[in-house]
Amino acid sequence: MSKNKLNLTLPPGSIDQTPNLTPTSGYQESCAPPPNVVKNDIDHLTARLEELDMDDTQRRRIEVFLCQKEKIGGDLSDDDFEKLGELGSGNGGVVTKVRHKSSGLIMARKLIHLEVKPAIKKQIIRELKVLHECNFAHIVGFYGAFYSDGEISICMEYMDAGSLDLILKKAGRIPENILGKITSAVLKGLSYLRDKHAIMHRDVKPSNILVNSSGEIKICDFGVSGQLIDSMANSFVGTRSYMSPERLQGTHYSVQSDIWSLGLSLVEMAIGMYPIPPPDAKTLAAIFGSSKDSDSPDGSRTPRPMAIFELLDYIVNEPPPKLPSGIFSDDFKDFVDRCLRKNPDERADLKTLINHKWIKNWETEDVNVAEWICETMEIKPPNRT
Repeated sequence: MSKNKLNLTLPPGSIDQTPNLTPTSGYQESCAPPPNVVKNDIDHLTARLEELDMDDTQRRRIEVFLCQKEKIGGDLSDDDFEKLGELGSGNGGVVTKVRHKSSGLIMARKLIHLEVKPAIKKQIIRELKVLHECNFAHIVGFYGAFYSDGEISICMEYMDAGSLDLILKKAGRIPENILGKITSAVLKGLSYLRDKHAIMHRDVKPSNILVNSSGEIKICDFGVSGQLIDSMANSFVGTRSYMSPERLQGTHYSVQSDIWSLGLSLVEMAIGMYPIPPPDAKTLAAIFGSSKDSDSPDGSRTPRPMAIFELLDYIVNEPPPKLPSGIFSDDFKDFVDRCLRKNPDERADLKTLINHKWIKNWETEDVNVAEWICETMEIKPPNRT
């Protein structure tokens, strides 16, 4: 735990944990199971898909993924991959698009460099094995993990439209109807992780929500490995936080902390800017074209860069962000308000939010997420055949 003059503590995984991602070589150990285990696991997992809350199309897509995964066989190593390009860069590192040479599968390979003992790296690899069991329509697929030259590689499903933070930069703002579909998917993903695997995400933010040209919405980088969470906490960097007040204060937290992070992310994606400190009326007028559309709690303040501990102090001690009035539906505003209660006991839980009127409305609406994504990111729709 780190302390500061404002007496805030930084718990493991507290601030914008983008790991250091650098190229790797020299295979040492893999967590992918042997080929016979893969086949048995896939037969077992395919049977379990019938139990999950997915429609026929989603179930078929998971089955296709599992069949593709079966082609990979057993161990993964650095020599198995051909680098195709860079997908995103974080604090001194990258996530790359790669081709698995023997199967031809396109994957995303995340490389994590951690200054920890080899025994800890081995434990992280072991803990990541549970990702083989996380097969759901709104969870990014996992092919395997290994380490080489002391660095951990996590091989994941390639989502060709990227993360919502990149889409937000391109679009400026994300429309409410698209956010409705995104939120429904994220809530279902969080519920699946909690109910089926007793996992909370711990790092919900736009960069950890991925989409593809088929309109699928999936969450990634959830806290499956306690050792990885603890190790990354020792090397975090960042200037913004999506973490809840109770986490920043170092007190007990639960999946309710993920709800706060979701609410904060929704405000950011809806207005097109990080909402702490809140934008003033002039800024909102510039964004939405009318100064009367603002109920900013501090009309004299313009958003300004904050030192990290100043930002954390603001989150803990100042009123939570809100959506501006007159622009979004009352149901959307109410949904966000229920997410952004500073007291976690007053915050809505997953079940309440899944049954919220705003979510139910968009679940029944025909919103073409794929078309909006493809137009925004200027990518071709997938071949329907």
